[in-house]
Amino acid sequence: MTWLSFSNQRSLADLTDREVLALAIQVEEEDSRVYRDFAEGLRKPYPASAHVFVEMANEENEHRRRLLDLFQERFGNHIPLIRREDIRGFIKRKPAWMMQSFDIAAVRQQAETMEAEAQRFYINAAARSTDPAVRKLLGDLAAVEAQHEALATRLEQNISADAKKQESDTARRMFVLQIVQPGLAGLMDGSVSTLAPLFAAAFATQDTWATFLVGLAASVGAGISMGFAEALSDDGSLTGRGHPWIRGLVCGLMTTLGGVGHTLPYLIPHFGIATGIAVAVVIAELFAISYVRARYMDTPFLRAAFQVIVGGLLVFATGILIGNA
Repeated sequence: MTWLSFSNQRSLADLTDREVLALAIQVEEEDSRVYRDFAEGLRKPYPASAHVFVEMANEENEHRRRLLDLFQERFGNHIPLIRREDIRGFIKRKPAWMMQSFDIAAVRQQAETMEAEAQRFYINAAARSTDPAVRKLLGDLAAVEAQHEALATRLEQNISADAKKQESDTARRMFVLQIVQPGLAGLMDGSVSTLAPLFAAAFATQDTWATFLVGLAASVGAGISMGFAEALSDDGSLTGRGHPWIRGLVCGLMTTLGGVGHTLPYLIPHFGIATGIAVAVVIAELFAISYVRARYMDTPFLRAAFQVIVGGLLVFATGILIGNA
């Protein structure tokens, strides 16, 4: 079915010089607007990078002006509407206005892709042009794009040390809000809340397979519950916590992982060995949670370990007591 997707597209080699210039004008205008969208989306969290994108937008506008002047000189004032999606070979990309959040790394990567694509376009268009003036301008623009350094390097060179630190701190806060916090909440819930039903089933039945099924059901059920609860807690528009369904997915997966970790040992038929390994896994999980809290939530490790381990031991003991009742 691939041929169907190309049925309404043309090859760059099939375009006349007039059509190539019209396409180049449209590409430069679109790229300029994309860079301005990037700048607007980054203005509050990353003001220094936003300023660089404004400068890049202005540069694309200058390219557009030079193309317009040559088009009017050669072909008059009417410019046919030829878009990049009408031509085979251009990379399809998500419009900036559809981006839920402006992650600085993702924005830089997309901008680098845009620059590389523009360079290839001008090189190929210049190579096939028969008009000397058109060929010269396209070649000049290709050279300009080729002289551009990597976007990440350009941003680093144009941003002060204080601005870099501020943007790094902002990126870290966003990562904590959007990934670490929901993931940690899920891991804590999955690791702790499933202890009681798992070990209650273990000591009540002494059956490893039945215990595994109880633990698996508790883990998956907790993951679904926590995932929906996190996704529906807020839409992230005011708190800056990111897309709700991404947070819900992270939270749900980590909740399930937290429960499955100490459930898997019960696939071992020997009850004593399975229980010993499960207890070791629980201890490792609690220390992992303590480390993450200390690393990202600015909680001293000993305090985090005390809080998490005491809570986990209480739930663990509850499950054993109920299972032996």
